[in-house]
Amino acid sequence: MKTTRFPFAAALALVSSVLLSCSGGSSNPPAQPAGSSTAPAPAKIEPAAAPSSARPGLETPADAQTQPTVYAMIETSMGDIVLALDPHKAPISVENFLSYVDQGFYDGTIFHRVMSTFMIQGGGFTQDMTKKEPGPPITNEWRNGLTNQRGTIAMARLGGQPDSATSQFFINVKDNSRLDQPRDGAGYAVFGKVVAGMDVVDAIKMVETGPKGGHANVPILPVTIEKLKRLTPEKAQPLINAAAT
Repeated sequence: MKTTRFPFAAALALVSSVLLSCSGGSSNPPAQPAGSSTAPAPAKIEPAAAPSSARPGLETPADAQTQPTVYAMIETSMGDIVLALDPHKAPISVENFLSYVDQGFYDGTIFHRVMSTFMIQGGGFTQDMTKKEPGPPITNEWRNGLTNQRGTIAMARLGGQPDSATSQFFINVKDNSRLDQPRDGAGYAVFGKVVAGMDVVDAIKMVETGPKGGHANVPILPVTIEKLKRLTPEKAQPLINAAAT
């Protein structure tokens, strides 16, 4: 995988039409499967997204094969999360994500969709559930060899619209191999992983949630992304080493 945000056959048909977004027009991965303790409300579908070609400058870089790992930190109200991004396998998604990071787009947004046995999603809403206006959508890199395993970060998008990801992202809190399958024509593009702060992700996934502003699975007490910034390898490595001990 609106960037809150199953009898099984009928529900699956409904939820597969939406992705990692909240109801009301944000981007989301598909809703949680049957048997989950949290039943998300059906999400509204936004109008068809503009073609990914509308995003100038986000073509696959010619030197993608040689690009090194890029690190970023999500400073949240519950602790810090360090990400290792993969511009080699997901050059378009990484460049897109970093463009929002560099402009401070994520600062002050929240994790607006939290499902304890599925994922945590952010990158699109402020604390009062006002949706931020993102840039144009990008090409879906779901066949890049990266899979939706626990601790990976992936692009949220609309159901039935493979190339509709913009600013919203989600972190898998369990292995979600079904998100790698082309249920609606494509899977969900992974572009990195958590390398420090998975304990923070696990704490966020357990917060109490409820409906808010037409969205389901919204934390009752906001989990704020206070700042999302790049990290140099020199600053990232001690944090990674500490997390591994």
